[in-house]
Amino acid sequence: MAYVMKNITLPIVIEADADGLFVSCPPLQGCYSQGETYEEAVDNIKVAIKLHIEDRLAALAVRIP
Repeated sequence: MAYVMKNITLPIVIEADADGLFVSCPPLQGCYSQGETYEEAVDNIKVAIKLHIEDRLAALAVRIP
């Protein structure tokens, strides 16, 4: 089944750590990523958010008869 992804705005939190930047999306439990630069961290969390939502939608499709 194909899903049409819509543009949505979600908050992200970016924190500096010893390895670069850690970024998470609090509304999506367990959705986080990292990057060496701000741009890389933001790009990575965008991919993580997309994959997280796709996974949740796929899980719903399996449960709905």
